[in-house]
Amino acid sequence: MRDPFNPTEEHAALRRTMRGFVEREVDPQAAAHDRSESFNLALFRELGALGVLGITVPEKFGGAGMDAVAAVIVHEELAAADPGFALSYLAHSMLFVNNFYRNASDAQRARVLPDVCTGKKIGGMCMSEPSAGTDVLGMKTTAARRGDVYVLNGAKMWITNGAISDSELGDVFLVYARTGEKGTRALSQFLVEKGANGFRLGQKLKDKLGMRASTTAELVFDQCEVPAANLIGAEGDAVSHMMRNLEIERLTLAAMSLGIARRSIEVMNRYASERHAFGQPIRAFGQIQAHLATSYAAWMAGRSYVYQTAAHLDLESGGHRIDSDGVKLYCATMAKEVADRAIQVLGGYGYVGEYQVERLWRDAKLLEIGGGTVEAHQKNLARDLARLSVLA
Repeated sequence: MRDPFNPTEEHAALRRTMRGFVEREVDPQAAAHDRSESFNLALFRELGALGVLGITVPEKFGGAGMDAVAAVIVHEELAAADPGFALSYLAHSMLFVNNFYRNASDAQRARVLPDVCTGKKIGGMCMSEPSAGTDVLGMKTTAARRGDVYVLNGAKMWITNGAISDSELGDVFLVYARTGEKGTRALSQFLVEKGANGFRLGQKLKDKLGMRASTTAELVFDQCEVPAANLIGAEGDAVSHMMRNLEIERLTLAAMSLGIARRSIEVMNRYASERHAFGQPIRAFGQIQAHLATSYAAWMAGRSYVYQTAAHLDLESGGHRIDSDGVKLYCATMAKEVADRAIQVLGGYGYVGEYQVERLWRDAKLLEIGGGTVEAHQKNLARDLARLSVLA
C-alpha cells in the first residue's frame, strides 16, 4: 500500500536524510539559540550542502527539483526540533527562492538562484508593513520609475531573515510595493539586494514570545534605488505572484505545525510511561489517556490533510487556495493545543525548558498569526465555500 507521507522512495530518502540531520545537528543547538535569540547561520548553510534550500527549484538553477510533498517533509522534520530555525528556512526557501523562481526571468534566475540555493546568500520576502498585514491592498510602500531605476519609499515590518545578526541585513529580498493608486491591485514585486542606496535595517525585534531562533526585523526604504532590471515580471503583476505563493507558504506553515505536534506527542508519551504516581505510570489514568489519545488523533487528522493537499498542489499554477487555507487553519491551532496538552501531562516539568514542550508551545502560537491569521483563513474559507453547492 502506498505511503501517503512518503509517496516515493525519493521522498522516503529525503525524510531519512532530514531526520538524521535534525537529530545530529538541529536538536542539540535549539535551546541555546532560543535563549540567545540568535540565528544559526552556519547550520543554515549546511542545509545548502544537503540540497534543500532550493527544494522546489529545478536542478539547472541549483535546486533539488522536487515537489510540494518534499517541501512539507523538510518543514515537518525541522520544526519537530527547532520551529524557529524552520521558520527561517521557510522564509528563505519558500517566500524567497520558490517565489523568485516562479516569477523571475531566466536571466534573473541564472544570476540569483545559484547563491541562494547553496546558502551563500540568505533571502526573505517583504510584504507586511507596520500598519498593513492581512490588508495587503492597504500597503503604503511605493515604487516610482525614474529612468533606469525604481525609487522605493516605505517600511516593511515583521520580516523573517530581515537581519542575520543584530546589525547585519539579510542578503536578498523580494519586496512588494505600490506602483499605482492606493487601494487598487497595482502592486509590483522587486528584487532588492543588500547594499542598495537607501536600503537599511530598521529595528531588529527582540523579546518575542516564540520563534526566537529566527530573526525578525523592520526594513526601511528611503529613496531606495533599485535597477529597473530587478522588477519581477511586469508592473502590476505582484498580486497574482503573492496569491500563488501564499498556497505553498501556508501549506509549509501547516507542515511546521505537524512537526511541533509530533514532537509534543513523543515527549508526553514517553513521560507518561516514566512518571509514576500512586504506584503506577500516569498513563494508567484516564485524564492522561485523554490527552494522549486526543492529541494523536488530531495530529494524524492534520497530517493526512496536509499531505493530501501537498500531493495535489501544482506549484506552477496553484489553484488550491481553499485547502491551503484549510490546512493552516486546522493545523496551527491543533499544534498549539497538542503542545498545551503536553505541558499539562508533564506538569511542572512541562513548564520549564528541560523537556522542550514549553518552547514548542511558545513557537506554535506564531502559526496562528503569521502567513495569514486564523481569522483571515476563516474569512477566505467561508467566501470560497459560498461558491460551492456540492463538496467533492
